Amino acid sequence: MTARIIDGAALSQKIREEVAQRVAKLAGTGVRPGLAVVLVGEDPASQVYVRNKVAACEKAGLYSKKEQYPASMSEAELLQRIEVLNGDPTIHGILVQLPLPPHMDSHKVIEAIAADKDVDGFHISNAGLLMTGQPLFRPCTPYGVMKMLEAENVPLRGAEAVIVGASNIVGKPMAMLLLAAGATVTLCNSKTRDLGAQTRRADVLVVATGKAGIVKGDMIKPGAVVIDVGINRGADGKLCGDVDFASAREVAGAITPVPGGVGPMTIAMLLVNTVEAAERLG
Repeated sequence: MTARIIDGAALSQKIREEVAQRVAKLAGTGVRPGLAVVLVGEDPASQVYVRNKVAACEKAGLYSKKEQYPASMSEAELLQRIEVLNGDPTIHGILVQLPLPPHMDSHKVIEAIAADKDVDGFHISNAGLLMTGQPLFRPCTPYGVMKMLEAENVPLRGAEAVIVGASNIVGKPMAMLLLAAGATVTLCNSKTRDLGAQTRRADVLVVATGKAGIVKGDMIKPGAVVIDVGINRGADGKLCGDVDFASAREVAGAITPVPGGVGPMTIAMLLVNTVEAAERLG
C-alpha cells in the first residue's frame, strides 16, 4: 500500500481564494484587513517566513506592514512598538516572528499584544479560550492541520489521535482541537517511554518535534493518517520532515509531504485569522 498524498499547497490555494473574497466584501464596508509582522534580528529562516507571510497577504488583498529591527533592539523598545500597533486602527493582526534574540522574554512580548489582534493565537487569554473550547483565534499550524483533516474527510470522533511534540505552538493546541473534535488524544514528549508503542496506536498521527526522521514506517499503524509538521534540512541539504517519508508512505493510508504539506496551510490560516480579526474589529 502506498499512502495517498495530502496536498497542502492545493488546499491552501483554495483557502486563499476564499480569503480574497472575504477581503473584497470587507472592502465594500471601507475596511481593509491589516497585518503587522515584526522581525527582530537577522535569523535567515525567520526572514524567509516573514517574506512569505507578507507576500501571501498582498496577494490576497490584505494590507501588510513589515517592521524589521536589529537584534540590538531593547525589549522595552519592542514592547513600546507593540503598544503603538495595538492602538493602530489600520492593523487588525500583530505577529512577532519567533525566535526573538536571547535578551528578550518571548512570553512577555506575546502577552503585550492585544488579545483581539493576536492572530498567532499564542496570547495566554487565547490559549485559555482554546482550552475551554471557545477559541477566539486558533494557532495557525494546528488550525491548518484541522482543515486538512476536514478536507480529507478523516473521521475524528472516537479516533485515536497521537501527537509527538508538546510545544505551546503546535502540540498542546493541536491536542485541544482534536479533543474538541471528539478524538481520544495522547500527547507525547521527549521523555515518553517506547514512543513506537504510542504511535502505533494512532489512527491520526501528528508529528511536531523538529527532529528529522524521528518517526519511521514501523512506528505507524497500517492505514493511519500521518501529518508531518516538521521542517528540517537533511544531510543532502534538502528539506525533510520529522517523519521518514519513504518508509512511512508504504504503511500509512494518507500522509503530508515536506515541503508542500502543512507549511502552506500555516500561512493560509494566518490570513484567515487576520480577516476574522478585521471582521470583528471593523
